[in-house]
Formats: sequence, structure tokens, C-alpha cells
Amino acid sequence: MKFGTFYEHQLPRPWAPGSELKLFRDALDQVELADRVGIDHMWEVEHHFLEEYAHSSAPEIFLAAASQRTKRIRLGHGIVLLPAGYNHPARVAERIATLDLISGGRVEFGTGESSAEAELGGFRIARADKREMWQESLGAICRMFVEEPFIGHEGKHFSMPVRNVVPKPVQKPHPPLWVACSRRETILLAARLGIGALTFAFITPDEARQWVGDYYRTLENECEPIGYAVNPNIAIVTGFMCDPNQERAVARGEEGLKFFSYALGHHYIFGRHEPGKTDIWSNYKASSFQMPGLGNGAGCIGTPDLIRDRLRSYEEAGVDQVVFISQAGNNKHEDICESLALFAEKVMPEFKPRDEKRAKEKAERMAPIIEKAMKRRREPQLPKETAATVIQAGSLP
Repeated sequence: MKFGTFYEHQLPRPWAPGSELKLFRDALDQVELADRVGIDHMWEVEHHFLEEYAHSSAPEIFLAAASQRTKRIRLGHGIVLLPAGYNHPARVAERIATLDLISGGRVEFGTGESSAEAELGGFRIARADKREMWQESLGAICRMFVEEPFIGHEGKHFSMPVRNVVPKPVQKPHPPLWVACSRRETILLAARLGIGALTFAFITPDEARQWVGDYYRTLENECEPIGYAVNPNIAIVTGFMCDPNQERAVARGEEGLKFFSYALGHHYIFGRHEPGKTDIWSNYKASSFQMPGLGNGAGCIGTPDLIRDRLRSYEEAGVDQVVFISQAGNNKHEDICESLALFAEKVMPEFKPRDEKRAKEKAERMAPIIEKAMKRRREPQLPKETAATVIQAGSLP
């Protein structure tokens, strides 16, 4: 089983001068440490206008900076918002390929659509269309990675003429594909499309076992890959803070995780938000909010022994990667760094040798399944390619 870290760049009010600068510098230091101690992945969200909950509106820039301060850690978009109203598909393909080049082929291409009204409404994206937009864009982007030239797209939600989309990624045919999932329905969709499932839901090992079983059964029997390769992986997120003392671990990590859940609920479910004015942190502190699932065996906040036991349960459930949420609420940078270092020293060494053996066995088991899936893949309906597409240059002004 592999391990990752996760960044929303949370920043509860009140905001002091320089607080965003410190937030981003601290996060880069944390990623550099994670790389140094052997964490496998780091994941960075894309969100817009979600004050306090996520100040990560340009993940491609943060990941580019992280790529130059690290050597081996995989750099995950968790995720890129794909409806064309957020990001034109060609611009996504260009940015992903460029990041793959400057990182030496370390990109994980996670995708999604969002369901927060602040984002959808801010970019005038119709909620009813967002899933179609995501899937149409993802199919076209995969073609942009491999076609020379990209021979164009005429779809329901965007169109584009023949162009050669450059540069091309280091990883062939393209970086691994993922989609954000919070419900079983999306897990099954990920399996049908042959892409990894980034499960942004706090679930127990027993729940994870059900999701893993559903995912791999569907992938084996129904997969028609949307891309040119299959990425058979399921990752889950969980709260994380590791400390030799259980009470101190809870004191350092639990409130941040509770705020993470409260702020998510505020922007996605129950909140009434006035841009630039609503104080989510104060509302959280004044509430009697209890995080659903906290204490039910879903989190990794505690001693190395507790975390080791919990991770064994996820490993036995068939989870491929556990992604840790530490940067949440007002969790301190120093505590996050100490936690990562202690985890790497006391917990991770048990899992690394098993991961190597397990990865080899999984590759052998999945090879015939992936081969069958690729044979099911249907080529998309493409615009009619002309014998010679010539672009007439304009004159200088």
C-alpha cells in the first residue's frame, strides 16, 4: 500500500498580513519533507472562491514549484476541474504535459467537476451538465496527449479545430488518470472508464472493502477505457496526525479535521455564504458540530501503533493508497512535519516491502484484465480529417 499527503491550503479566519504567503511556503516545506522521508504521492486540489476551506485555485503553479524541490514523490492533481468553463481542455493538456516534463514524468492526472455552487455559479456552469462536460473534456484531452496533430473535436460542450497540442508528456501514452469520488456511483464510473478512484470520503476499513470490491469487479467485467491506458487503483483519504502520545496527537490533529469537515459542509451542503464576509471559523467555533464518522475507525490520528493497526486494516481491505489530511484548520506546520517524520520512522517501514511484493502480484493479476478492457475500448467519433489542414497566418498589425 502506498501513502500520500493532501492539500486544500486551508486558511481559517482571521487572516493576518502574510498569512497566505506563510501557508504556501509551509506547504512546500512539508512536500519537500514528505519526498525526503519516502512518502509516495502528494495531491493538490483545484477549488475557486471557497474561502477558508481551500485557497488552492492554481494547483498547476504549486505543483510546478513542488516539482523543483523534490526528486521522487509523485505529483498529483487531486483534482483538475475539467468542465470547459473552468479550464479549456487544450490548456489542461498543455499544463499536464509541461508539468510531466519538468518533473521528469511524475504526474498523476486527477480530474473532477465540483458540486459547490460558489464554483459552478462563479463560472456559469450548469449543474445538470457538469458530468457530461467532465467526460467529454477528459476524452478529448487523452487524444490531445497522443494525436499528432490533434484532429479536432466537435462535441456538445466544446469544439476545437485541428491543432498539434504541444508539448507531449514524458509518460506514455499519458500520465495515470484518476477521478474524484465521494459516492459509490462515481466509484463504478471510474472502474467502467478504466481510471483510478480518488475517494474523498471518510470511510472505515469495512466500508473500504465494499468499495474496493465494487470497483475491481466492475473494472474486470465492464471497463471500456476512456484513455489509452488503464489505471486500476483506489485511494482513500483520512485524517492524520502521528505522535507518541495519543492525547497529544488528538489535541494536535482532531480540531483541524473537524474544521475541514465543517467547512466542506458549509460550501457544499448547508452553508449560506456572503463572499468576503462570512467567517466560517467563527461559525464553526460557535456550533456544536460533530464530524460524522470521527471515532468510528476511519481516521489515522494517534500513536504509531494505532495508525499501524488501522493501516493494516485498509491494506487487508485492498486499498491501494491512503492519502493523509494533515494541513487542515489551524493545524501547526511544526506538528505536521513532526508527524510525517515519526510516521516515516515508526510505521512506514513495515508496509514498504509488502507494497513491492503486492504491486508485482497485482500487475500479474491485472494484465489479462487490462488486455481485455483495452480490446473493448471504442475509438471516439472524430471529425473528418482533411488531407491538408493549412492555417493562413494573419498579417502583422
